[in-house]
Amino acid sequence: MTVASVIFLVTLFFIITQPKGLKIGTIAVAGAVVSLIAGVVDFNDVIEVTKIVWDATLAFIGIILLSMVLDEIGFFEYLAVKMAKLSGGSGRWMFFNVLLLGALVAAFFANDGAALILTPILLAKMRLLKMNNKAIFAFLLAGGFIGDSASNPLVISNLTNIVTADYFDIGFFEYAKKMFLPNLLSIVASIVVLFIFFGKSIPKKVDISALPEAKSVIKNETMFKLSWIFLGLLLAGYFIGDIYKIPVSVFALGGALVFLAIAAHYKAAKPVMTIKTAPWQVVWFSIGLYVVVYGLKNGGLTDYLSELLLYFKSFGNEVYIIATGFTSAVLSAVMNNMPTIMIMDIAIDKTGDTFLAYANILGSNLGPKMTPIGSLATLLWLHVLEKKGVKITWKEYMKVGMVITLPVLFVALLGLV
Repeated sequence: MTVASVIFLVTLFFIITQPKGLKIGTIAVAGAVVSLIAGVVDFNDVIEVTKIVWDATLAFIGIILLSMVLDEIGFFEYLAVKMAKLSGGSGRWMFFNVLLLGALVAAFFANDGAALILTPILLAKMRLLKMNNKAIFAFLLAGGFIGDSASNPLVISNLTNIVTADYFDIGFFEYAKKMFLPNLLSIVASIVVLFIFFGKSIPKKVDISALPEAKSVIKNETMFKLSWIFLGLLLAGYFIGDIYKIPVSVFALGGALVFLAIAAHYKAAKPVMTIKTAPWQVVWFSIGLYVVVYGLKNGGLTDYLSELLLYFKSFGNEVYIIATGFTSAVLSAVMNNMPTIMIMDIAIDKTGDTFLAYANILGSNLGPKMTPIGSLATLLWLHVLEKKGVKITWKEYMKVGMVITLPVLFVALLGLV
């Protein structure tokens, strides 16, 4: 357990700091190799981990590829301008619309898609509207928070959702039905808490005349129209795949490649460049980090956690569910939600109470917002902002994250009780 813990902590440290430009996937694989050499895992564990994460990882790549093509078309920029225009110049309505847009993007294109695609668009539009730094900070932090807090409704909304759904064999429809209320409560609570927290920073009036017409940002009219039909068919495909037990990655990645081919036909995207720039490092990151985490499982961490969860059970189902969610949240904030989701899934499996899987998802999706290292989406989001000249310190981030996350998580978990 000690050796496994040291390897995990060192690997996580290098993933966060990325010294000398090392990629996260390379670091995670290096950690996995060290785990193999140290004997905390073996090759059978690597095979087991690959079986657990392959569907989630390939689905994630597909979702990001699809998001990248839609971004090339001007799909997300159109939505951002449209939502801003619908505010009628009211700063508060614009704030609400940005949160609603973030929730929708997170639901269908995952929280990482919201971080990578939507953040730079929103930042550019806020600068165009000449908002002050306090307002920009409020909109960005709120948008970043909603990306994770609203990434619960569908299996495809978060990498953690896919991993857990695969692990416990939860169907697409079954998952969506169970998480409808918790996600709705999470969105409503997020909007209320964010309005309270950032209310003074939101301008009362915004001059939206500086914004272009929504239609003018569309780069390919044909593909833009086709995209709506395609997204509807893709969503239907997920539900059909659920009936026939087809892995979600078949539709997510397969659909993305088909859409990319159509976009290439209409000269709306460059397939080679799009595929090349997709975040393939996430594949190695997922497998590598989970192998490292499996070492913690072999060391007995999951046994300790299952005993802790069963202790909570003695206080009744309500406490059992809420305490499980908060346990996942704290672990996610401290050690990242990717390893947390697997460790907790295994621990929950040991308890025999698989209904706790949903509480684990909520905790692993919202808990990371307490710290900058909590999720891959947050790390990507901070990296995107820094490249755009916006530096958010850990202190600034945690000051917001710690206050906002806990009440929102509690309200969301009530939807499971």
